[in-house]
Amino acid sequence: MSQRFQRITPFLWFDRDAEAAANFYVSVFDDARIVHVARYGKAGAQVSGHAEGAVMTVSFELDGVAFLALNGGPAFPLTPAVSFVVNCRDQREIDRYWAALSEGGDERAQQCGWLRDRFGVSWQVVPVQMSGLMTGDPARAERVMAQVMKMKKLDLGLLQQAAAG
Repeated sequence: MSQRFQRITPFLWFDRDAEAAANFYVSVFDDARIVHVARYGKAGAQVSGHAEGAVMTVSFELDGVAFLALNGGPAFPLTPAVSFVVNCRDQREIDRYWAALSEGGDERAQQCGWLRDRFGVSWQVVPVQMSGLMTGDPARAERVMAQVMKMKKLDLGLLQQAAAG
């Protein structure tokens, strides 16, 4: 994995599932690892309500991007207002990431390539070709968007057919 400096790090606040979530994400992505697990000491346990020795934070990397997850309690629940985009080269990758990330998640949140996983984190599983399908000709973009709106998991072939007219 890259040793480059990363100025901005996504920070995920969980109630109590930071370690389970990080382990799950590391199992989904090929180039991924747990970097460090920090535990609550006495002072942190008193403030947080978590037991002394319980997992406080988990640092992990997915495809070279560093993330930090916190077991911070229920004060700030996750929201779909923030999501992570998984750029996929082909339908096989779309199918793979969709199946893994959506397993056990909220099926009601599956729309237009978006999903919410079992931990409440929102993801967009999209083909890298999407930008090209949506730019240039407004009529083509409208046809593609009409198809997207009908889908849960995106189907690259159908999107390309819509783009072709």
